[in-house]
This record gives sequence, structure tokens and C-alpha cells, in this order.
Amino acid sequence: MSGDVKETSSTPAPALAPASAADAPAADAPAPGALRARIRALGPSMTRSVRAVAETVAADPAGCSRLTVGALATRTGTSEATVVRAARLLGYPGYRDLRLALAALAAQQESGAAPAVTADIAVDDPIADVVAKLAHEEAQTLADTAAGLDLTALAAAVTALATARRIDIYGVGASALVGQDLAQKLLRIGLVAHAHGDPHLAVTGAVQLRPGDAAVAITHSGATGDVIDPLRTAFERGATTIALTGRPNAPVSHYADLVLATSAARETRLRPAAMSSRTSQLLVVDCLFVAVAQRTYETAAPALAASYEALAPRRSARSPRP
Repeated sequence: MSGDVKETSSTPAPALAPASAADAPAADAPAPGALRARIRALGPSMTRSVRAVAETVAADPAGCSRLTVGALATRTGTSEATVVRAARLLGYPGYRDLRLALAALAAQQESGAAPAVTADIAVDDPIADVVAKLAHEEAQTLADTAAGLDLTALAAAVTALATARRIDIYGVGASALVGQDLAQKLLRIGLVAHAHGDPHLAVTGAVQLRPGDAAVAITHSGATGDVIDPLRTAFERGATTIALTGRPNAPVSHYADLVLATSAARETRLRPAAMSSRTSQLLVVDCLFVAVAQRTYETAAPALAASYEALAPRRSARSPRP
């Protein structure tokens, strides 16, 4: 059904009583802090009507927590069935659980006293405002990524990297820089890692992978063909495949054994999503690296010390040429 057509429910949902502090959300529901991250990640894959509900609750969690399912449907111009569907897509068993999460999120926001700034940077903003707005958005992006990160998938990815015979990393554009950072970190602790920014070399390398190897694809959109192609090849060769993406349901996930979702600051004219996504990608890379270093500490520590010692002379000041 088209997103701009109202959906109807065959059975009217009952009105809900106001959420109370004594209630508790379902055990498997996401934490309140993860709600915004999930909406950002899943937004592009939602229908227009479901996205309208998701964006409304994210914009006004306090107000929406006081609405019945029917009232929220009226406010968003959708139907009760659509509201329930949105709640379930966001990870809540039902609308009541979503309302409880919204109430908790509203309480967190009130107590946290978040700065009244956004990343809506204008061309004539003074530099002090630019710094304040970007700092706030960067902090929110990191918090969203941490809240929404699948720790089970992260632990499995760490195991795959720590035990891999060889690790190939794919990324283009800004994601290629993140891939190079991950490869450099893994090399410093003695692992065999290659970052491929050239799509032809990426596929050529992926053909050589086999079970016991690992491949990491980094793409915010999750739809970059130059990243998906080598990951698919690695997947077909039996390597463990990992995707770092801001769109968990995007095409790249079809060839990923493990998906690590990232968040991005809200896209603006001066800062496209592909650029703002780098912050969250680097956070996940650091999580992977530190956890792998912990897992392989007996070999990682000497390797780090050796690389530091080898590079020490290059960090000292050199005498000017005569």
C-alpha cells in the first residue's frame, strides 16, 4: 500500500492509560536511548506512513508518550494499524511498550539538559556557533551509535577478526579512509589486513579468500556497488563477512554474516550523510580494534611495542640539511 494512503485496522485498538513509572517495557525492547538511532538507521527503508509515525515520536517523545494509539494515528495522518506496525518495526512488542520508552526518553532529555543547538549550520554562522553545533551533533552521533550497536554481532566480529588468516576491508570515498584506519590498526597488532579502495583490486583480492578469512565492508548507504561486489565474492568464497553500515536492511546486508549498524549526524546542505557518518564508523572501528587487541593480547602487545620502536626514529626532529 502506498505510503500516502491511509491504512485501516480491522479491529480498533483499545485506548491506553497514561504510562506510569511503575510500568516497565518488555525485556527484549530496545533501551530508550537507542530509539533515535534506530529511527535514523531504519528510516530510509520505511514506508512513508510508518516513517511519519517514527519521525513524530522522535521529534516529540514527551508529547507522544501521552497519546493513545488513535490519537497518534490522527496526529500523523495515518491509522492505528500503522502506528502499531511502526512500534514493532522499531523493536517494541506493541504500542504500549513504545509509549513507555518515549516517556523514559523524555525524562532523560529533561534531566540531561541537552544544549539547544543543532547542525543546521548557515553560511553566515560565526565560527563559535559552528564549533558548538558540530560538537553537539558529533556527541549525539556517538551516543546513538553506541546505544544501537548489536553487542552480540560485535563480539562475533571480534572473534572472526582475531582468528582470521587474512582480513580484507572494502570502502570507497570517506569510507575508504575509515577502512585504511582499521587496516592500519590491525597491522600494528600483527594481523594480516588489507584495505582496498580500488574496486577492481577489491574483487581480485576477494577471490583469494576462503573459510577462516574475514572481509569487512564499510558503506553508510549500504548500497554502494563497489563495496557490495567484493563482499559478495568474499561471502561466496566462504569468508566471514562483516558490514558496517548506517542502513542495516540495505543490499550490503544480504552478503554479510554480521551487521554492525552505525549512526550519522542529521544531514544538512553543508554536511552530507556520507561525511557525517565517518564519526560513527570510526567509533565502531575503535571498538573492534580494542576488543581484538584484548583477545590477542599475548601477541598484540609485543607487536604494538615493536611497531612503536620501529617508528620512534621517524618521530624525532631531523637536523636541517646543510
